[in-house]
Amino acid sequence: MKICIVTGGTGGHIYPALALAQAYKDQDTNHELLFIGNDDRMEAHLVPQAGFPFQGIQTKGIQGNILNKLYALYTLFFNRKAVRNILETFKPDLVIGFGGYVCVPVILEAKKLGVKTFLHEQNAVAGKANLFLAKHVDGIAASYEANLNQFPSFKTRLIGNPRTYDFKNKPITKSLLRELNLDPKKPSVLFVMGSLGSASINALMGSVLALLDEHQLQCIYVTGKQHYDAFIEAHDETKYLKIVPYINQVQAMHEVSLMVTRGGATTAAEIMVSGCPSIIIPSPYVPNNHQYHNAKVLYDAGASILVEEKDCDVQRLSMLILDLTKDSERLNSMRAQAKAFGRINAAEDFIAWIDEVM
Repeated sequence: MKICIVTGGTGGHIYPALALAQAYKDQDTNHELLFIGNDDRMEAHLVPQAGFPFQGIQTKGIQGNILNKLYALYTLFFNRKAVRNILETFKPDLVIGFGGYVCVPVILEAKKLGVKTFLHEQNAVAGKANLFLAKHVDGIAASYEANLNQFPSFKTRLIGNPRTYDFKNKPITKSLLRELNLDPKKPSVLFVMGSLGSASINALMGSVLALLDEHQLQCIYVTGKQHYDAFIEAHDETKYLKIVPYINQVQAMHEVSLMVTRGGATTAAEIMVSGCPSIIIPSPYVPNNHQYHNAKVLYDAGASILVEEKDCDVQRLSMLILDLTKDSERLNSMRAQAKAFGRINAAEDFIAWIDEVM
């Protein structure tokens, strides 16, 4: 089967799409896959690095002032001819969109060509592009129960996030903590502020890390690639603090005692499947405040602690981390509650449903 996957903009859209593509290839190497995404965003690098063909187009989010919105609409519909050429050349049997405005022209053109189309929603509050496209597609895979009320019920199923496929198929063969010269037998905390990092949180965390270092708590701080140089220049590594631009998050979450993170869709899915106890500080700078709503689901279930950025100060966060890492009973409870949400077979279930419809 020929499968076109459309994704882009952030890791939350891209990584689940890559996981589903890998699940398809593992199922049958004869499947042909093509990715379409923005030619100037993360996917233009990540998809080819993962070994999948990629075609880039230009789209813009419909936001900002009236001129920006008009230009965004122009690029969306101007690109439909280019998209149609890509689809007519590849001749897909199926097109799957993973959110973001880049999906709009591709799904609409695929529908015109009579191709079966699906969407995947990663967040607890559906994105605008997916809401717009919902009436045009054959099926919508949801990650949260709340999505079932946001899309047409007759073609929406609670599937989960395909990113969980990576947890089953990436064996842990070495200790990341040992590689960083940390002691696997001692409590450790992983700080990850999203695929691009966070300038606002990085500014706060220097003082938090210094206080935790005084208490000899092992910490791994992931700055994000674009913030690494500035952060490492301002803060020295110590015996207990390791600063890195990027980390194998799947591996790290299996080893650390606690994770302090943003509330992106991919991270939320990984927390659910790994059972990694977490403190989530949602980014207030994302559309629909979706990170807060993702975190709220886990918080309400006792699987995570939710701290809004406006309420986040050095003393409060530091004491919260120190107290949690000493409370093994609560950490075990958080692990159990998180795993209760994890849908480890999300990728396989999504493929099985698509096969039914096809």
